[in-house]
Amino acid sequence: QMVLVESGGGLVQAGGSLRLSCAASGRGFSSATMGWFRQAPGKERLFVAAISWNGGSTRYRDSVKGRFTISRDNARNMVYLQMNSLKPEDTAVYYCAAATFWSSTITTRGEYNYWGQGTQVTVSS
Repeated sequence: QMVLVESGGGLVQAGGSLRLSCAASGRGFSSATMGWFRQAPGKERLFVAAISWNGGSTRYRDSVKGRFTISRDNARNMVYLQMNSLKPEDTAVYYCAAATFWSSTITTRGEYNYWGQGTQVTVSS
């Protein structure tokens, strides 16, 4: 069992930056693939970024490449999402999630076993 708690969301102007954090407790974090998803009002939850257990592999959705960076600290059971050059279309609730394995389908919601409660990110124009 793993419990995930996100923090770091807030209101920021377009062009600004935020760093989201995800604190994990319970077993399995150091071997888990970790991901970030986001969900805008009335829209489906979408993949944002993922990182393998040792940080050796990462993947991003196209619209955030070059602006967002996912990282992890296994000693602290933490995952981060650094978001730069934010745009109004980045506005959403951001969720941290954990998957057992890294795979070719790691962008898929169904690959993830554990989810946090989400943190709101609002980017004003």
